[in-house]
Amino acid sequence: MLIPHPLLGPRDAQEFTYLGDAALLDRPDGMAGDALDAFNDYVYLRDNPAGIHRELWFHEQGDRSWLVVTRNTVTHEILSAELARDVVLRAHRGDAA
Repeated sequence: MLIPHPLLGPRDAQEFTYLGDAALLDRPDGMAGDALDAFNDYVYLRDNPAGIHRELWFHEQGDRSWLVVTRNTVTHEILSAELARDVVLRAHRGDAA
């Protein structure tokens, strides 16, 4: 499987380490009143979707960047890949994902 790295072009998936659901970028507020429940859900509750899913991948054997890869988990087709930094900054500005 080739991952279209936004800076380096197509890279073999073996260069990357898979972390999981890109929803992990939306970390709960540790100071909120429901922080314990929110972190329990954040750490332990995961979806295992069949179909289009956003995932975190770390370019361990390359530039050590984090990517958000949108992939069809059934066909393994990669629809997009973008730097996780850009996704987080866009979310903080309130731009559309």
